[in-house]
Amino acid sequence: MSHNREPVKSLVLYHLFKWSVVSPMLHAYFRGRIYGADRVPQEGPLIVVSNHASDFDPPILSNCMRRPVAFMAKEELFRVPVLKDAIRLYGAYPVKRGKGDRAAMRAALSYLEQGWATGLFLQGTRTPDARITAPKLGAALIAAKAQAPVLPVSLWGTQAIVKKGSALPKPVPVTVRIGEVLDPPKSTSREDLETFTATCAGIINDLHDLGR
Repeated sequence: MSHNREPVKSLVLYHLFKWSVVSPMLHAYFRGRIYGADRVPQEGPLIVVSNHASDFDPPILSNCMRRPVAFMAKEELFRVPVLKDAIRLYGAYPVKRGKGDRAAMRAALSYLEQGWATGLFLQGTRTPDARITAPKLGAALIAAKAQAPVLPVSLWGTQAIVKKGSALPKPVPVTVRIGEVLDPPKSTSREDLETFTATCAGIINDLHDLGR
């Protein structure tokens, strides 16, 4: 059975955590700028794809969607104090490095069936300059299987939040740019998935090039 919204409990926890912690930190500490927030569908399944440069990306991205986003997150993040609670509230689920691809895909499809927005980092891992250079086909495959719309998003500046040797986040400027909703690939053929993935990567990198 398909739903139009995330569970009420998840929505309540999301808004409590958003307004008490994430939103104040994003706007006051990181001087966050958000462009295109009105483009985010507030109901129904949605796949949010973005670049990735920081462990802070999932809560920042979910905050800007104005709805919970279920993320595939590396297992190690669920051992980090405070952060583990934040990402769980936002619907994140752990994925082992190099393992559990099928389980992760089943989880993503299940969240979409329940009316969640599901988030995937297009490259699958962080890049030092926050640009997408080698996008993976996973997001396109899930979109094709679920026939769910896709929303490309650029995160600018998050690669500078945590520097090596420092345990505290830096008060660096962060900009989030949200693109237009895309229809999913028509099929799961490799050609369709590669074409769609290249389109998403191009949009996100172009948004990132706009800078602050």
